Amino acid sequence: MADLQPLRTLRYQPAAVGSLADVIAPPYDVIDAALRAELASRSPYNVVHVDLPQSYDEAAATMADWRSRGVLVQEDEPAVWVLRQDYTEPGGTSRSRTGFFARVRVDEYGPGRIRPHERTHPGPKEDRLRLTRATRTNLSPIFSLFPDADGVAERAIGQIAAGDPFAAVDGDTLWRSSDEDLIAELQMALADAELLIADGHHRYETARVYADEVGGEGEHRYVLMLLCALSDPGLLVFPTHRLLTGLKDDRDKQIAIRDVLRADFEIEELADTSQLEPPANDGRVAFGYMDSFFKRPFRVTLKDQSVADRELAGMPAPYRRLDTAVLEALVLRGALGMSEDDISHLRGLHYSNGLDDAIEAVESGRADAGFYMRPTPVEQVREVAATGESMPPKSTYFYPKVPTGLVFNPLA
Repeated sequence: MADLQPLRTLRYQPAAVGSLADVIAPPYDVIDAALRAELASRSPYNVVHVDLPQSYDEAAATMADWRSRGVLVQEDEPAVWVLRQDYTEPGGTSRSRTGFFARVRVDEYGPGRIRPHERTHPGPKEDRLRLTRATRTNLSPIFSLFPDADGVAERAIGQIAAGDPFAAVDGDTLWRSSDEDLIAELQMALADAELLIADGHHRYETARVYADEVGGEGEHRYVLMLLCALSDPGLLVFPTHRLLTGLKDDRDKQIAIRDVLRADFEIEELADTSQLEPPANDGRVAFGYMDSFFKRPFRVTLKDQSVADRELAGMPAPYRRLDTAVLEALVLRGALGMSEDDISHLRGLHYSNGLDDAIEAVESGRADAGFYMRPTPVEQVREVAATGESMPPKSTYFYPKVPTGLVFNPLA
């Protein structure tokens, strides 16, 4: 059961920071050094100063300073916050996704409670744990999905969003509600719901460790979430492409990849690199491939599902049909001999969320080879999660990302 509670929200004071657009940021894990510098230059109060600090001590000192000077204020009245994100997908279609911020009691993974859908890396978890210890605050929300078959949550969210918004910035509109009846409706809608983490696995696992580390009961037993219905028409998943390095001077690995592709996959040369991302899932495992030696684009499609079933014996059927799982088993682990530790620590493996960037990486020689993935459908994400198995890292990229800095959840 999901124990959902309203927030005694810590938030920016608009009068102190000016435009909210200057102080919010994308989640920490999609910010590179150049973007961090650009965000930090927008305002001395931009959230990256605490979410991606120069040191954890600096983050703690900055948070304390902002609170003492009224840059951040904590509300006395518990509330939930509805967020609507209006955006345009790459094809040009306008879409809208709506969810609500609340705090959810941290629980172990399991049926009827909360499920992950991707494996995590140790480095980010240690980083987020140290930051949580320093700030004693959830700075960035976990994005989770829930079933809303009877539409109870949708109706309550709609009533909240019918009022005047608290803020609007860059296509994101935020409403606040302390209405006890509407909060109770949301609690009822999610009381028996199983939550699926869409984005923020490292932060959730950090929250579990932190809660047990502090011990006892209190605010630290809850974590900040943006909750969105699985039926929301604005849910959109992008792929994350795989880039390989370290092959240039290793002919054996080059040959191993080609041998696996020729043995287990149908190979079709493409007319154009823009076709590297395969079309929507037709039930067969497929992905694009190009290397920096020949720079010719190919689509490779698994010849027979029995190949994946053999290599992933013991794994549930939905997992054995995942493009990312089959690629990991046959190519990363099989042909290249990568271990779980290699994959976790990105030894010879890198990720790119943009097709153009992933193509340029190979064409320029920045990467030695690229595997170009298609989006994993939300239904397939649910099917795998329901088995209790986690997908390989970076199997999904939910879009748009939830901004950091709209609301914070104090843990003390």
